Amino acid sequence: MTTPFCPAYPTPRKSKASLLLMFFSARRSWLDALYERSYAMQMGEVHLPGMDLYMVNDPALVRRVMQDEAADFPKSPQTGEALGPLLGESIFTTNGAQWQRQRQMMNPAFAQARLNVAFPAMREATADMLARLAQLPDGAEYDVEVEMTHVTADIIFRTIFSQPMGGEDARRIFEAFARYQALAPRLMLPSVYGVRWLVWPWDTWRSRRAAREIRGLLEKLIRPRFEAYCAGRPTGDVDILQAFMEARDEATGAPFGFEELVDQVAMLFLAGHETSASALTWALHMLANAPDIQERMVAEHREVVGERAPQNGDMKQLRLAWNVFRETLRLFPPVGFVAREATKACPMRGKQVQAGATIVVSPWLIQRHRNIWPQPDVFDPDRWDDEASRESQRQGYLPFGMGPRVCLGAAFALQEATLILSSLIARYRLSAVPGHVPQPVGRLTIRSANGVRLRLHRRAAC
Repeated sequence: MTTPFCPAYPTPRKSKASLLLMFFSARRSWLDALYERSYAMQMGEVHLPGMDLYMVNDPALVRRVMQDEAADFPKSPQTGEALGPLLGESIFTTNGAQWQRQRQMMNPAFAQARLNVAFPAMREATADMLARLAQLPDGAEYDVEVEMTHVTADIIFRTIFSQPMGGEDARRIFEAFARYQALAPRLMLPSVYGVRWLVWPWDTWRSRRAAREIRGLLEKLIRPRFEAYCAGRPTGDVDILQAFMEARDEATGAPFGFEELVDQVAMLFLAGHETSASALTWALHMLANAPDIQERMVAEHREVVGERAPQNGDMKQLRLAWNVFRETLRLFPPVGFVAREATKACPMRGKQVQAGATIVVSPWLIQRHRNIWPQPDVFDPDRWDDEASRESQRQGYLPFGMGPRVCLGAAFALQEATLILSSLIARYRLSAVPGHVPQPVGRLTIRSANGVRLRLHRRAAC
């Protein structure tokens, strides 16, 4: 019997760290500030100089905060502070009436991302990914994090702009966002601790420069289309950018202005590729350490797809590939921590939470919770077909969020991931690089501090 694989994650401390130690740990990664009880508690609290913070793991409380009373728990100002330079006042960072207006305007645009429309772009980008990998020597050691960022950025790029993304642009965005991510905790923590004066101007400048680099690339593509549309000379492209330009406020009839349009495209582009790239990278790491699951995926791909090009209808039949991605999202949710703000005083599990307190819902903790999941740290895609795990899934699985702000791209992400994973494993056998253990770090998304290096071995044609 094959030994189940448990991917490495930061060893939690035995007990809660002091505020000072927690500060310096979290500057590198939010995960480093956790301790053993974090993975079993229902609700924890930390009182910092700059805020009162409550960590909520109780499924009933999570539903209350994220779904049943979501209007009373809007996104924390910390979210806007962390992402504002990059995403501006997009639907990801706004609250209240502004968010409602944006959501109403953008909902029709997401029809352009429906799966039967987007699938050809996914298939073309996946074929281009396989062509790039074919240039590598057989058995080459390769950091798959870069390639997963490229292919997912290419897919969302084609969906938004109706054109493929060049490799140089993909590399620039990967590097710029990596810099932005690394700086985010350093910029956020001082305000949490009430010591903003500890933020180095150099870090602020570097963060804003990385944001400008990414937004500059997007603005370069949006401006000519925007100006042509405003001049009555639309390009005829049927894509998300066109739908965003056609969107109108129901109350005023006003469209998005240029800056707000860039904000929404930046949000969709970053959210549409960074989260998927993170999860796909971890999926390949775990598959490289689970050769038996790889072989089952190959057999599944040959049975469902065979030698022809994959079709949209195939994806639901690639059940194991689908489950591998769902299990990856459980173990490595791209967004590990979601912050909400209590707008009024309220009781929670016998504690009186004051207005202005920050409520943190952590998919990372809930999806590894010792009292919700059996063998919570084991990579086990088959648990998704096990009737005994249905209650765990119902109570403790929220990689796409919950409630009115649930991710609209969940089906899109599952579809593209199934296609990429199944196509890649059908072509290559993955193996781990001896001595290389990826080190998860929690910043804006959960990535590896030292990359994810694997060996890719070409499979013989069947």
